[in-house]
Amino acid sequence: MGTRGEFKVAITKEDLVFAAAHFITFAGHRCEKLHGHNYRASLLVEGGLEKDSWFVVDFSAVKKVMRALTAELDHRVLLPRDNPKLAISEENGSVRVAFDGEPRYVFPAGDCVILPIPNTTVEMLAQYLAGRVRAELRAMHLKSIEVEVEENFGQSASYRETLD
Repeated sequence: MGTRGEFKVAITKEDLVFAAAHFITFAGHRCEKLHGHNYRASLLVEGGLEKDSWFVVDFSAVKKVMRALTAELDHRVLLPRDNPKLAISEENGSVRVAFDGEPRYVFPAGDCVILPIPNTTVEMLAQYLAGRVRAELRAMHLKSIEVEVEENFGQSASYRETLD
């Protein structure tokens, strides 16, 4: 009887960070004030060994992907495109945000990232980043991808998806 095992590889480097501003909407008619966090992202992947290399993933390739993704969010205002309580429009180099029909913010467009998520919670940020990592690493034979996003020390969420 043989043994079976799986490999998990973690990437939790000190430079996988992004400082960003955000706000979230709550149940009812509440919207918190704009504020910021020094976010940290980490990645855990599972998979078999690549033939001839004897590793699951090339660390340098994965770090490059994660650094690029966190750089896209760094020093930006994170806005949730799919939030039904928000109206986000971009015109003449500005992004306008209205909450429940009332104007709330105007930002320079270059300072914003409009994300395809319903709210800028750490849960949704982790899911968004996992999808982006999946798209970037699609050529690798991975069984799962898990991304954790921490907004403060001891406050984080992770999202794990199993791949076919």
